[in-house]
Amino acid sequence: MATFAGQKIEAYVGPRELGAADELERVIVEFVAGARHSLDIAVQELDSMPIAQALLDARFRGVSVRVVLEQDYLCTAKLPKVAARAGESAEAARQRVQWAAEPGSRSLEPNREILAALLRCNVDVKADYNPAIFHQKFIVRDYRDRAEGAAAVLSGSANFTGTDCHRNLNHVVVFHDVRICREYAGEFARLRAGRFGRGEHGEVPRSYNLAGVPVKVLFAPDHTPELEIMKQMLKATDRVDFAIFTFAGSSGIDDAMIALSSAGRTVTGAVDPGQGVQKWAATHDLDRANIALYAPVRSPAFGKLHHKLMVVDDATVIAGSFNYTAPANQYNDENIFVIGSPYPDLPAREGGPVDHDRCAEIAGFFRTEIARIESVGERFTGRR
Repeated sequence: MATFAGQKIEAYVGPRELGAADELERVIVEFVAGARHSLDIAVQELDSMPIAQALLDARFRGVSVRVVLEQDYLCTAKLPKVAARAGESAEAARQRVQWAAEPGSRSLEPNREILAALLRCNVDVKADYNPAIFHQKFIVRDYRDRAEGAAAVLSGSANFTGTDCHRNLNHVVVFHDVRICREYAGEFARLRAGRFGRGEHGEVPRSYNLAGVPVKVLFAPDHTPELEIMKQMLKATDRVDFAIFTFAGSSGIDDAMIALSSAGRTVTGAVDPGQGVQKWAATHDLDRANIALYAPVRSPAFGKLHHKLMVVDDATVIAGSFNYTAPANQYNDENIFVIGSPYPDLPAREGGPVDHDRCAEIAGFFRTEIARIESVGERFTGRR
């Protein structure tokens, strides 16, 4: 564990199986185990049995647990095919298929098994009905209208799945601050009430000072995270480092990177090898602009580079659930958080006063992980 801002911020990178520092599944389990009163969880997918067990154990300790999930990871997209076996009637074949477990390595049965257990144990579970993607990944602990117990928020790029915790490169950040809790609690209340997509988030939240480190939370689509990311990038006087899963040419972020590189800033990043080669990916234009890109080497242990992470100079970190795509910016339910600032004299409403040494510590932590991924990866060439 790495702690920052007077222990108000914890940062984790995983998985250990791929050389990163932390076991993200354990981080999430221990965060849940710290709850004394309430847990409000908004996550795209939940198939990790240890995390599900931690939620059930919390419920049996008397903790009130509420969950919002993406229904696409609970509902099979197409009706299964029915083929009668020898001596089996068409009706019997249909009923067998209707009630049998879904076969195959991509089965959603673990998700549905967890859902059944949560419902069986009086956990309040709802599925989204956003026609776009419900892409949130956060937990609000011990905060409903007011702070109780160990109030905190956990968020980042990791879904609560075995794959994201053990095979995909991801990050998790914990904030110990009731103001940050309040922002995420408001988002959870909107989601739980079925209010998804545009027109639900209000004005962009103010920045809060956490022991000298400004922190601002934004929710897509209303808070237009893409513009916030570009705004922070354009403050760079030296370098921008990033690690990103899906990076589309429809984003304006690649254009800002190319402009920064042309202006003499160092821009370098790690990309997912599968997403990066797609025709629509921004990697091709970045590569043509001589921006150095690296991708993890494919191996049985490696799944995806799933980060959504950027570091600007030694001052600012931008992280969360937000991929650099038009749908993420325009339709999906997402969150990002901006940690730090390059400016010395910010007013209180913008998160000042700023302790630049503390901002640099957080930036250095995440830049080190990006550099590690690049160092064990291979140079990505996306020219077509």
